[in-house]
Amino acid sequence: MADAPSGTARASRIAVRAGVATPGSRALPEEVPVALSFGGTTQAVMMATPADLHDFGVGFALSEAIVRSADDIVSVEIVEADQGFDVQMQLNDDVQSTFSARRRKMAGPVGCGLCGIESIEEALRALPGRQDVTLAVSTDDVREAVRTLSMHQKLRAETGAVHAAGFYRPGEGMACVREDVGRHNALDKLIGAMAHAGLKPADGAIVITSRVSVDMVQKAVIAGTGLLIAVSAPTALAVRTAEAAGLTLVGIARGADFEIFTRPDRIAQGRTSDVA
Repeated sequence: MADAPSGTARASRIAVRAGVATPGSRALPEEVPVALSFGGTTQAVMMATPADLHDFGVGFALSEAIVRSADDIVSVEIVEADQGFDVQMQLNDDVQSTFSARRRKMAGPVGCGLCGIESIEEALRALPGRQDVTLAVSTDDVREAVRTLSMHQKLRAETGAVHAAGFYRPGEGMACVREDVGRHNALDKLIGAMAHAGLKPADGAIVITSRVSVDMVQKAVIAGTGLLIAVSAPTALAVRTAEAAGLTLVGIARGADFEIFTRPDRIAQGRTSDVA
C-alpha cells in the first residue's frame, strides 16, 4: 500500500510585481489520476489532489449510491499506480452483487461530474426527499459557515487553486473541511470524512466554494443534509432538483449577503422587503 504524496509541489516561476521581475518558486496543488475501484473493477478515474484518498473513496461510494452506509465497505486500500493512485475498495457480498449488476463505466475530469453516464434517466436520478429534516439556522449561521470555511482552507491559502467543501453545525462551528482541485472531489472527500467521524449530515449544512450544478445537489441530498450553501450561483436545473428533493439551497453567499433559492423556511430571515 502506498502513501499519497503531499497535496502540493513547488514550481519555479518569475513573479512580476509593479514592473519588477523576481525569480523564485510557488506552491501549486498536485493533480494526478485517481482510480476508484470496487471489487477489482475500476468504476471511475478522476483527476484529483492526492490527499485524503480514503475519504475520497468512501465519499464517492456514498454519494454515487454504490453503498448505503460506510459499513458496506469491507476494506479500502490505496495502491500506487503509474503516475497516480488506485483506491481499491472491497464491498460486502450483497452490495457487490447488486453493484455488479448495475455497474456503469465513467471517466470524470474535474470539470464534469456526470461524464460517462449512459442514459438521461441515470443523469437525472430520483433522489430521496429531505422534507423531514428539522434543521433550522439563522442568517448569521449562513454567514459564519462561509466565513469559517474560508478560514479552514489551508491548501487554498498555500496555492490559491483549489475548491473546498465543509460541514457546519449551528452553534458548534465548522466540523470538517476537505479540499481538492475538483469541486466534486472536495465534496466526496467531505462526505467520506463525515462518515468516518460519525457526523450526521442532517445536523448541519454542507458549504462549498464552487457553483452549484445538479450533480452537487444530488450528492448533497444523497449524503443526507437539508441545507447546501455555495459561494457561487446554482444552475436552473440544480434549483429545480433541490426544490423537488426538499433541499434548502443557498447561493452567492459572499460576506454578509446571500440568496435563498429553495425551502427558505429552514432559515430565520428576520426583516424582509417587498422589493424583489
